[in-house]
Amino acid sequence: MNRTASLIAIHLFGCLTFLALPYIFVEDGFSKLSELAYNPHEQRNLLSYLLTIAFFYTNYFILIPRFFFGKNYVIYGLSVLACFFVIEQTLAGVNRRGIMPPPRSQPPPEWMEQRPPFEMGNRSPMPPTGFPRPGSQQPGLPPEISQTFFLFLIGFLLSLAIRVNNRWRETEREKLNTELSYLKAQINPHFLFNTLNSIYSLALEQSDRTAEAITRLSSLMRYVIQDAAVKQVPLAKEFEYISHYVALQKLRLDETVQIDFSITGSPNGQQIAPLILISFIENAFKYGVNPSEDSLIQIGLTIHESELHCHVFNKKVRISQDTVTTSGIGLTNTKSRLALVYSNRHRLQISNQPNDFTVDLYLTLT
Repeated sequence: MNRTASLIAIHLFGCLTFLALPYIFVEDGFSKLSELAYNPHEQRNLLSYLLTIAFFYTNYFILIPRFFFGKNYVIYGLSVLACFFVIEQTLAGVNRRGIMPPPRSQPPPEWMEQRPPFEMGNRSPMPPTGFPRPGSQQPGLPPEISQTFFLFLIGFLLSLAIRVNNRWRETEREKLNTELSYLKAQINPHFLFNTLNSIYSLALEQSDRTAEAITRLSSLMRYVIQDAAVKQVPLAKEFEYISHYVALQKLRLDETVQIDFSITGSPNGQQIAPLILISFIENAFKYGVNPSEDSLIQIGLTIHESELHCHVFNKKVRISQDTVTTSGIGLTNTKSRLALVYSNRHRLQISNQPNDFTVDLYLTLT
């Protein structure tokens, strides 16, 4: 079942449940459905729920997008009041004449059959109409108007809350797509420049590794530009991308840096958000490499059933105020992506020590 069909089914179920509410919580409530043909009260009750549903969708699809989100709050408020007036006048008309005339064979109400004959000096009690007697009107709105206002308020608040929540989710989704696009566009230019220089040096030496380096770089670029355009990618492809990235870093750095990289476990068809891991790995190479010092970078990717553990460690060999600030921004953006994509399915542990930096990320992929 596609997303559109699922939404239609959910809305139909919600509407039917809402219409059944006045009959579910009343003893023998569904038996009152047989009175719809002649009972104005039941007719008005059903119509009030139908009009509430109609207002819900009018407010959801027309008034809120056009006026509320357009910041025309005065017009929006007047439109809502106009809808309430139309609903109230429609229901008032039902009170006066009903929706359907009573059938000819319908017997008179029970109170008319049991009414004793009128005798002078002995007034019969008034029929139980269900309306207050003259002079005994209770303070406040009449029950019919109170019910109409209550249902109208439910439709108004529910449609507004759902629409605003959906708008917020769309905004967050756009923000996520923007961040992903930014990640794709920010492939470290220094990394590309240095990698191309390394490939150029290999070409001058006529090294056998030249073709391999070009292939790895082209695979990396193809993944970032084409394959990572979707919300989820195969975990095997993400691992392959990281492997190409680490291999090119080894090629660029040669033997000046000790790099321990390992992948444990099998992806087994698992899916993952693209480029969700690379920021931590880029961070390690950016701030953990210095030819004049002993540099160590450890990267471990472990998959066990549906849980992925990403471990990244680097010694701090480049520490400056600019470095700390830039690194903080990158980690903040990555945390935001994790919060959006893996809301309650991730655990991030960061250890920022004076001499080293460690990241342990645990992701539940399904």
